Amino acid sequence: MPLRATLLGHPLSLLGLPLLPLAATLLLGGCQLSPSSFDNGVQNDAYDPMQSAPPITRGLDAEGLRSLLTAELAGQRGDYRYASQGYLEASRRYRNPALAERATFAARFGNDVALMEASAIRWRELAPQAELPNRLLATLSLQRGDWLDSLEQRLAITEAGGNGEIAAFSEAAVAEEAPLNLLIQPLRDYLAQPGAQQNEFHSDVLLGAALIESALGQTRQAQQHLDQVTQLSPESAALWLAKARLALETGDHRGAQNAAQRGLDLAPDDVRFILMLAQAEIRLNNITAAEAHTTTLLETHGGNEELRIALAQLYLEEGHSEPAYRLLQPLIGQERVPNTAYFLLGAIAQSQGEVDNALLYYRQVQDGNEFLPARAAAARMLIENDRLLDARAMLRVERMRHDDYFGELVMLEIQLLDEFNLQEDAMALLDRELARTPDDTSLLYLRAMRAWETGDIEAMERDLRQILHTEPDNADALNALGYTLADLNLQGRLEEARDLIERAYEADPNNPAILDSMGWVYFRLGQPDNALAWLESAYAQVPDQEIAAHLAEVLHALGRSEEARQLIERILQRASYHPQIDDLLERHPELTPLSTP
Repeated sequence: MPLRATLLGHPLSLLGLPLLPLAATLLLGGCQLSPSSFDNGVQNDAYDPMQSAPPITRGLDAEGLRSLLTAELAGQRGDYRYASQGYLEASRRYRNPALAERATFAARFGNDVALMEASAIRWRELAPQAELPNRLLATLSLQRGDWLDSLEQRLAITEAGGNGEIAAFSEAAVAEEAPLNLLIQPLRDYLAQPGAQQNEFHSDVLLGAALIESALGQTRQAQQHLDQVTQLSPESAALWLAKARLALETGDHRGAQNAAQRGLDLAPDDVRFILMLAQAEIRLNNITAAEAHTTTLLETHGGNEELRIALAQLYLEEGHSEPAYRLLQPLIGQERVPNTAYFLLGAIAQSQGEVDNALLYYRQVQDGNEFLPARAAAARMLIENDRLLDARAMLRVERMRHDDYFGELVMLEIQLLDEFNLQEDAMALLDRELARTPDDTSLLYLRAMRAWETGDIEAMERDLRQILHTEPDNADALNALGYTLADLNLQGRLEEARDLIERAYEADPNNPAILDSMGWVYFRLGQPDNALAWLESAYAQVPDQEIAAHLAEVLHALGRSEEARQLIERILQRASYHPQIDDLLERHPELTPLSTP
């Protein structure tokens, strides 16, 4: 009997192989799988024992079995990327969602975002009603900053009868300053669909829309949506949280107080309502009542240090420094005072005009996320009080005290000098520090970028070459120089630009800026077909306007102008400032979207 028939006719254990879970399931169940396509191999003169084997009409063929076994074994030894690739390949050969699902989770274990996304898309194709692939795709979109795509995935979950968690998404979008004008339209389109009201999670979408409308200042529409939720789910704590927020947005502090109290009655353990009550009381100038609420909150959470700091920040943001100081005071006597507490104490002293006390507090912030912001706040405070020399002396001393922050403190001083229109002083400082530390790559890179901004390409190249002399594989320097040569389209230097960008890619293959540069240099070389995949990959990771402008121009060059216009329209909707798109439209006015005024 030919090998292929024998393999499919007997248990795997007869071959001395372990009975692996997925392969065994597919074999024993028959699976009703058949290859979607078969390779037509070239015959050679040697005898082929497979030639007379009967065709496979049910179950796995030898190649399919090999792929699955390889994937299973790869997963068992922890090579999740290889396992995911094997399952994904099998899912394309056999239309079974279990394979794509397995590919997705293997990629997730391997932390391979691109492979996870490809597998989840295939899983969704094979199981359109499955909720999990859409949820994974929504999360991945959010991680790369594509808020619109994430929302569309969540709306698809809701439309299929699942919980898309739209209200929670909208809350995050507002907090992260996402493109709200772009996000509100899909929500309104969904709500306008016939039968949308029958969905179990209709209130969730209404709440999501109301939160975004409130942040956009569209209070009338937000109130209408909240009124509908009130009729559908009057006992929803999320409703009263949204009502309290809308009331605060519109200056209805009494309404915010009432809504927060109603929410607290429904959800006594939800600290957000206590915070809302405190904020409403602060704005009603009922500081005693506000402090009573915050005291209750602290007692409930055992005097939590992080909560105490957050509450102090709330009072400070509302312009009440005294209760903020009272909240922080218990922390001062501790053996280790949190950096954030010192930072806020500095801000409190500054708000009270106590510049020198504020300076002392700011300088007590030690290593960590608050270190540079504290020095920036201190220096800016001194400059605003006409003490520029003191600010610069303080930063110079800090550079000597904190060697690990030397370069960053130099860059901070340069940034502040630029901010106060002292560009000559900034350049003198940069040149002086580089004379002392000529191989400081961060300062060399900063000077190179300043030279680029002023159009001094020769000086920029000189500093970037100095970086590469010290660090030949510095991806940022390689990419900056290669991209600049490509963007300027300098005659006779495009091949050099490609070599530089290829070296940058070897050093940092997942950097979207480098992928964009690779696509752009291929376009400059007259190879738009080669450019397209690079730019699409870059835009998938970072959908910003510069990459979008490059991608649109390549699409136009390939005769896909309508796709280019649609891409440009999305960018114009997302941002009010878009110089790269404006430059593209000036060169190619035919790409202007029809909806653009």
